[in-house]
Order: sequence, then structure tokens, then C-alpha cells
Amino acid sequence: MRQRRKKRIGKKVQGTPERPRLSVFRSAKHIYAQVIDDTRQCTLAAASTISKELTTDQQRMTKREAARKVGELVARRCLEKNIEHVVFDRNGFIYHGRILELADGARKAGLKF
Repeated sequence: MRQRRKKRIGKKVQGTPERPRLSVFRSAKHIYAQVIDDTRQCTLAAASTISKELTTDQQRMTKREAARKVGELVARRCLEKNIEHVVFDRNGFIYHGRILELADGARKAGLKF
């Protein structure tokens, strides 16, 4: 079912140099986010729960708190590269729980989508 949703969303959501795509992947343990320019097919910024900045605090955090921190980290990395506006790609996952927390963390840190 997720693959079907992903395919349907992928037709509509495209990353451009002006508005790259913030793609999210959620596994059972970790969450990953990367900002992608689809025209050049390159990753502009990335963050995950296995990033060095977050691994020291991860033992004390819940999965939702860790997702919020990943959103804040990817937003900080985007703002360093002068990327303010992105298109959010939930990658077929339901916009709830950890996906919602990551999006809220990115918005709180200054990304606009």
C-alpha cells in the first residue's frame, strides 16, 4: 500500500532548484530526511537519527522526539545553504506520528512548506 501511495505522490511532487524536495523515510528504528534537487538529481542536505549530532542524545529520547530533532537538523543544514522553501514528500507514509513531528521540527527551525 505504501508503494502505491508513493507512486501516486511521486507524480505530483517534484524538486526544483528553487524549491527542492524534502523526502522522508521511516524505518522501525530510525528516520531519515534529505533535501533533493530532482532536476540535477543530487542531494543538497541530509539528516537522520544516526547523524553524529543526534547519536549521543538518542538513548534518552523517544522516537517522536528524535524525529523532531532530525527535522530541526535538516532545516538548519538547509538554511546554511540558503534554502528556505521546500516541497514536503512524505514518501507514501501517513502524515501522522514521527512524520508529523519531523515536519513540525523543520517548520519550527525555519523551513517553509
